[in-house]
Amino acid sequence: MAPRLEAVQGDITAEATDAIVNAANSGLVAGGGVCGAIFRGAGPGLTEACDAVAPCPTGDARATPGFALPARWIIHAVGPVWHGGGGGEPELLASAYRRSLEVADEIGARSVAFPAISTGIFGYPARPAADIAVATVTHMADALDAIRLVAFDRSTLDLYRELLG
Repeated sequence: MAPRLEAVQGDITAEATDAIVNAANSGLVAGGGVCGAIFRGAGPGLTEACDAVAPCPTGDARATPGFALPARWIIHAVGPVWHGGGGGEPELLASAYRRSLEVADEIGARSVAFPAISTGIFGYPARPAADIAVATVTHMADALDAIRLVAFDRSTLDLYRELLG
């Protein structure tokens, strides 16, 4: 059976999937945007759990418990900071999505919700980021029951829906 792949607009911290993905920084410390919201929603235990698995290089991912969030797990994926695309950013972004799915498989997660990794403060342009996200999760999704791309805004949701057909 093919996994269910869908795009929705909403708050990733409210997703009741087995795992949610955090658009993390390499130190796995609380930041702004999605990362800050996940840390606030999970509660104080997340900082200590992240300290135990940090650092995480760009393009890689680590898992921690979800603590107070509906998701059992948080997969912290470190996407690249956008510097124009000539510094390997597309490959590193694809790797962050790919490693997130590999980590999901390792922890036994059957459903995963992703934010738009690197498109916030890291400055990755929305269209190429969405292209990479959809291509990578579509290609790697075989081991999962459901993958949800959670857009914070309508324009990102529209990109995902266009790319998903």
